[in-house]
Amino acid sequence: MYLVDANVLIEAKNRCYAFDIAPGFWTWLDHAHANSLACSIDKVRDELLDGNDQLADWVRGRRDFFRTVDEMAMAELKPLTQWATTRQYTQAAVNTFIGDTADCYLIAYAKAHGLTVVTHEQPQPTAKKRVLIPDACVAMGVTTCDTFGMLRSTNARLHLQTPEHSSDREA
Repeated sequence: MYLVDANVLIEAKNRCYAFDIAPGFWTWLDHAHANSLACSIDKVRDELLDGNDQLADWVRGRRDFFRTVDEMAMAELKPLTQWATTRQYTQAAVNTFIGDTADCYLIAYAKAHGLTVVTHEQPQPTAKKRVLIPDACVAMGVTTCDTFGMLRSTNARLHLQTPEHSSDREA
């Protein structure tokens, strides 16, 4: 199962899977969730609800897509926090990772439940000013991929909707 980061949904909305251009992507997410292929967590939901846009509306209508961070995930926070605090990151980066974003919880949830994290972030093992999801996932033994990897591995097909052609059109 895939655990979707906020940046995947934000980028989808803002770019190639905008609601008005690619509604099939959003339909596929609903299908993927219904078939236990994709979900996210409540901390991601909370971040997305800060917006006042079509994505926030989509999120409001899909409460069950966002799982509650449970005790199993909370147990994974300690080793993840220990890892972050013993690396080259600045204290501000560690503080943000641990407290101000959903990232830490996303990784802990994925670790606890054996899920793959879907994110647009790229690894930067020498980063100091930000703890990046892929680097933390490597440290915790959690697999990551991007949106295209998730779509391909689940055999998603987003078909183009075209207007029906009528034989009685006026010339």
